[in-house]
Amino acid sequence: MEINKLLRENIRELIPYSSARDDFKGKVSVFLDANENPFETGFYYDLNSEQPEAVKKKSLKGRVEWACLNRYPDPFQKKLKRKISKLKSVPQDNIFFGNGSDEIIDLLIRAFCEPGRDEIIILPPTYGMYRVVADIQNVNVREVRLTGDYQPDISGISKSVSSRSKLLFVCSPNNPTGNAVTYGIIEEILGIFPGIVIVDEAYIDFAKEKTVLPLVEKFHNLVVMHTLSKAWGLAGIRLGIGFADKKIIEILNRIKMPYNISELTQRIALKAIEQPKRKQSQLKTILREKEDLINDLNNLSQVDFVYQSDANFVLVKVRKAKLLYKFLIKNDIVVRDRSNMPGCEECLRITVGTPKENQKLIRTIKLFKI
Repeated sequence: MEINKLLRENIRELIPYSSARDDFKGKVSVFLDANENPFETGFYYDLNSEQPEAVKKKSLKGRVEWACLNRYPDPFQKKLKRKISKLKSVPQDNIFFGNGSDEIIDLLIRAFCEPGRDEIIILPPTYGMYRVVADIQNVNVREVRLTGDYQPDISGISKSVSSRSKLLFVCSPNNPTGNAVTYGIIEEILGIFPGIVIVDEAYIDFAKEKTVLPLVEKFHNLVVMHTLSKAWGLAGIRLGIGFADKKIIEILNRIKMPYNISELTQRIALKAIEQPKRKQSQLKTILREKEDLINDLNNLSQVDFVYQSDANFVLVKVRKAKLLYKFLIKNDIVVRDRSNMPGCEECLRITVGTPKENQKLIRTIKLFKI
């Protein structure tokens, strides 16, 4: 596939913003190029606490690190890319970081879809931001609904493709249904779609189905998105990761904001990756709690059905979904009402919480009168 032919013409001809620091490699002792404040400004933070916070240097000598914030961060996040490259077994040139996965979605649509002319294909029920970003950019959205078992409709996708179909989004495990899309189906889609296929694997760490990341080397039109927001427990730092062919990564780097990933985000991400045991421990707890939550929900008269889940949430078909949703809100419990989405009638999406939170949820649903 010739990636450049899919690009918008103005993006092909774009001269990207560049800083003086793009012109050198190695260490520099004097920075007089970016009009920064020359005096170090920052704070000390504890690298070992569950929740990094500002601390006094004297109280935790040897355990804290100075975060210097008067300089702009590395615009290409080289240290972090080296860590992610090793963690995911993907070359650094095939990695892109976004301010959350939403920025990656936005940049892909911005790069490849001509407003008012081109279109993306989504597979509802699915993550709502694909449509929102396309609507913001005046890009048409074509829908091909998932099958009854929430898998992509290959025949329907094939029939829906037009000369203006540039991007196709597949969420796996899917939000809000919770199920993973099989490896074979992803390969089929890549074989029939003439544009860029984006597989959003935000919840893949919770799934038994393996990641499709190895397919990036085989298919030049594949983008795989991961995140540190879910299994890594770092939604607050907003770090999305895109893996793709080197040409696509180069395009994203050309059109992104110059310093889209902050210094603090990079530092916290690096530290988290160096402590994988914490992630694995939390992951095991969440999966164990999910099984208990599903069992408890299935024993409630207010619940009709709990769908199989490969994520850290469950889609639950209940009696009177909107009324139950409001009842939970009144009792200080927030879940997600998905009953207006196709294929999710009378359904609530419930995230797996702590044992205490899950128990409160079950007790509260029991109080709801059908």
